[in-house]
Amino acid sequence: MGLFKQLKRRTPLGWLQLSHEKSRLLVALSGIAFADLLMFMQLGFQTALYDSNTKLHRSLRSDIVLIGSQTRNLQRISTFSRRRLYQAMDVPGVKSAEAMYISNMIWKNPQTRRDTEILVIGFNPDKPAFDFPEVIQKLPEIKLPDTVLFDRAARGDYHKTIAQLELGNTVKTEVERRTVTITGLFTLGASFSADGTLITSDQNFLRLFPRQLASSVSMGLIQIQPGVDRKHVVAALKAHLTDEIKVLTHEEFIELENDFWRRNSPIGFIFSIGVSMGFAVGVILVYQVLSTDVNAHVKEYATFKAMGYCNYYLLGVVFEEAVILAVLGFMPGVAVSLGLYYLTRTATNLPIYMTAIRALQVLVLTIIMCTISGAIATRKLQSADPADMF
Repeated sequence: MGLFKQLKRRTPLGWLQLSHEKSRLLVALSGIAFADLLMFMQLGFQTALYDSNTKLHRSLRSDIVLIGSQTRNLQRISTFSRRRLYQAMDVPGVKSAEAMYISNMIWKNPQTRRDTEILVIGFNPDKPAFDFPEVIQKLPEIKLPDTVLFDRAARGDYHKTIAQLELGNTVKTEVERRTVTITGLFTLGASFSADGTLITSDQNFLRLFPRQLASSVSMGLIQIQPGVDRKHVVAALKAHLTDEIKVLTHEEFIELENDFWRRNSPIGFIFSIGVSMGFAVGVILVYQVLSTDVNAHVKEYATFKAMGYCNYYLLGVVFEEAVILAVLGFMPGVAVSLGLYYLTRTATNLPIYMTAIRALQVLVLTIIMCTISGAIATRKLQSADPADMF
């Protein structure tokens, strides 16, 4: 309480100096808001990159995932022999081992009739592979020849097609010169690597891809017996299977995708650089403002030093200005970012949302940014001799 009363009695020199030049204050706040906007957008895109490309992974009903040793991510997947799944069933603790087929193909948008690329997934409908309730309800239908389910959150102009399917009607279109029937919808969403997704049975997948051998699978989904230690099963599978197979837990499979976009893709690097650039821009802008303010009031600071005030007090005034600039500049930055997040989400169907953690992260970065600028701006003030100021 004593500290609070002391702060209440203290003259807010930092705020008085900033508010004295209102035009300079507005320029400073605009610069900080712009820097915050850069950081918000880059962090938002980065998170959307990871979330959109791993949403399918997170929905898998699998304790352990088998993939080819050359697989880098879902879009760069290598096949392996189906015999490895039969071998996996010999490992103690394994309950089931099901195959999944994944590939990209060109299909004709049933609404615009334009060709576009889409991800196609095939699995055994008698063994549900996903946690999507709509897919589970439609499992009997995708057993029918040339029948597929469509992602309602796909990127593109599909609103009329989706409206027909939501009314219970079917929609026909062409996939690789083959007519298919869309009988239902599910919700997954577009990603940076795919505009949308089709889900069907493994038999329909092989019909759509006649060159795909049934014996060459894209992924193996392993479920283990209840109560069995998953780590022991993973170790046993690695020892039992050949080097052409990667054995991953569900969490490791998700991290494999994230790691690809983080380390092996230029997109993840670009977003990280964008955040750093926003931070650097903010440091430079705030430094220019605080440095100008210090130079404009250098005689007043010299008077304080001559009266006996120490450097720490004067530094406190400049840091007070830095924190005020950080907080006031953050508010328009977060407001504009919310609007741009909405526009981006509407235009691209990417999962880009404002979160409390991200807002706090950018606020902390903004305060650090302004504090660094304040520390640089006060170097001249610390070494100045009051007698040299007049």
